[in-house]
Amino acid sequence: METRSCAKINLFLKVLGKRPDGYHSLVSLMCPIGIYDRISLDFGARDISVECDAPDVPDGPGNIAFKAARLFFERAFLKTGLKGRGVAVSISKTIPSGGGLGGGSGNAARVLSALNDFYGRPFSMPGMMEMAAAIGADAPFFIRSKPALATGIGERLQAFHRFSGRHVLVIFPGFSLSTAMIFKKLNLGLTKREQKVKCSFCVKDGWFNAEHDLRNDLEAVAGALRPEIFAMKNALSRGGASGTLMSGSGSCVFGLFRDRPSLRAAFDSISKKNDHWKLFAAEMLT
Repeated sequence: METRSCAKINLFLKVLGKRPDGYHSLVSLMCPIGIYDRISLDFGARDISVECDAPDVPDGPGNIAFKAARLFFERAFLKTGLKGRGVAVSISKTIPSGGGLGGGSGNAARVLSALNDFYGRPFSMPGMMEMAAAIGADAPFFIRSKPALATGIGERLQAFHRFSGRHVLVIFPGFSLSTAMIFKKLNLGLTKREQKVKCSFCVKDGWFNAEHDLRNDLEAVAGALRPEIFAMKNALSRGGASGTLMSGSGSCVFGLFRDRPSLRAAFDSISKKNDHWKLFAAEMLT
């Protein structure tokens, strides 16, 4: 079976505080975008195996897609007595690893969904979402891969469609950032002092405005560690983006454009001046 998993961007990410279990409560507006990894699954395999063509992504048990497959078979055996225990997964990466685009979580969610479909859908949507949440905070989002307002640690999702689709130019600087490190260095005292910042689009019938509502509490932390984050934002702004933001905990930065010609002009201009950056032109999947 051949399939694919998409990337995501965070149009809004506000950290509310740290929970007793070590995770952080947040509010985030997440949107899938048209950058894809390709995934091949062989359901005739005797055991679980995962291989990936990206040198910075582990094969085998260290890959989150392996964990997804193992969890599916464990839960399916308990639920239905399913005796199938094997799948061979091969991942061809396009989405940068450690860039804040959710590539690994998307791979894992797609493997879960593919297994559930192949075995006759033993799990309902709530069951799939529960399994995905056990794998990673972003994974439930990728079960549906639809725009959503995420709360909790990112696992509680509410469908969101009150914004206009835009063309997206993503820049990967060639280095990754550790999510754990970025959250560890986040100044929660400063964040709490900024709690009065309103989430106008969170209210009923509120629309997300890209010019005014883009926000990421983790951006300043990442930029202090790697100033190139701000250089990418500046390059996108000079290229005509209507708004720029770091996605998730970085390191990717994106710019929003109203039309394809303006995005293409920015793509060409930025790529000529910064050949060590990798650029992706995509659409918001609304």
